[in-house]
Amino acid sequence: MKRAKITVVGAGNVGATTAHWCASMELGDIVLLDIPAVGDMPKGKGLDLMQCGPIVGFDSNIIGTSDYADAAGSDVVVITAGIARKPGMSRDDLLATNAKIVTAVSEQVKLHCPDAVVIVVSNPLDAMVQQCQAVTGFPAHRVIGQAGVLDTARYRTFIAMELGCSVEDVSAMLLGGHGDTMVPMPSCTSVGGIPLRQLLDDATINRLVDRARHGGAEIVGLLKTGSAYYAPAAASAQMVEAIVKDKKRLVPCAAYCDKEYGVGGYYVGVPVILGAGGVEKIIELKLNEQEQKDLTKSINAVKELVSVMNGLMANA
Repeated sequence: MKRAKITVVGAGNVGATTAHWCASMELGDIVLLDIPAVGDMPKGKGLDLMQCGPIVGFDSNIIGTSDYADAAGSDVVVITAGIARKPGMSRDDLLATNAKIVTAVSEQVKLHCPDAVVIVVSNPLDAMVQQCQAVTGFPAHRVIGQAGVLDTARYRTFIAMELGCSVEDVSAMLLGGHGDTMVPMPSCTSVGGIPLRQLLDDATINRLVDRARHGGAEIVGLLKTGSAYYAPAAASAQMVEAIVKDKKRLVPCAAYCDKEYGVGGYYVGVPVILGAGGVEKIIELKLNEQEQKDLTKSINAVKELVSVMNGLMANA
């Protein structure tokens, strides 16, 4: 059987750790790619990771490179490239900078990996995945944003911590954009098959929902000099696995929605069936009045973000 080829663009903490998870899961051969300005750093990380094989027991071939030609023919491309927001940097500064980076990466992916499924991890996520799809011109189902898998993992973790149970028994879902306006769905959350509202009161659930919304900011506040990367990378690897193994996982991802949920042509977090073709189906849930109100607010925030990005790119 032909091994899958996985390219991770961006060899920083998130990218290198994504490569690490993919290698440990033996998902395929891996290309860890970064810009020439970083020198031989990708090669060093790739070689270091390759030398884990005899210890951990995987046979993935791993290379680090600054040449997109090495990514040719990739089945999956994970884009983690971009900068983190720094003190004194406005949202628009971050948006403009990362939009330029994602645009440059997407142009190369289009050229060298025309048949790949692309997973975008760069922030601000909902705008970056929209930009990637626009630049590559790939069918929308082959360009996906990684956010919901991470956000539900945080939500599930906080529920398990509250109940003192295994995270394996917590099943959860959320909708909307990545960040403060995400919409965790207590009505679609259960523990060992038991609806969450039979185990926790509304005040506790609301507290956990709020913590999930700010899960990334909480880690930034604790680290002081960086942002989360273990869980974002693990979430990316889970999506890679669903694609290369055609697992048909039902997970929340930033997917292109037109008529679905009345979005009107934007990427937002929704439940999807994720398999070899990328997003193979979008699952539409019946929402109550509050859930619909929260989702509409989140969709409007995504639209505003994309509008600002388009304006900045037009004036660049």
